[in-house]
Amino acid sequence: MATVILVVHLMIAAALVGVVLMQKSEGGALGMGSGGGGGGFLTGRGTANLLTRTTAALAAAFFLTSVTLTLIANHRTGAPSVLDQGKPAAGTSAPAAADKPAEGTAPAGRGGILDKLQGGGGPQVPRSN
Repeated sequence: MATVILVVHLMIAAALVGVVLMQKSEGGALGMGSGGGGGGFLTGRGTANLLTRTTAALAAAFFLTSVTLTLIANHRTGAPSVLDQGKPAAGTSAPAAADKPAEGTAPAGRGGILDKLQGGGGPQVPRSN
């Protein structure tokens, strides 16, 4: 079912791009479109109305297929959102035991500013009583 809707969605998207590109720009700054001859294929006021309505219909269909695909994908996973899940994904785990220092020993630092601040070697800040 989702595959059929996805194929329809892609066809609607391609048709929407085509219809938008066929429309004449409002300002006419691009210099494209029907150059002024009366024998063009899509010319006149009626065609502009047809293209506008076609664009609106395709946009509505694109929106509906997008929402439908989202609902189908959401229904398949079972979880409403990634943010609603409390536990980490199955592929993530704690670091390996080799990465952890032995008990009672301080982790080996790289000599960066955070190591100096955590080691107490930073400036002493006076405290008010």
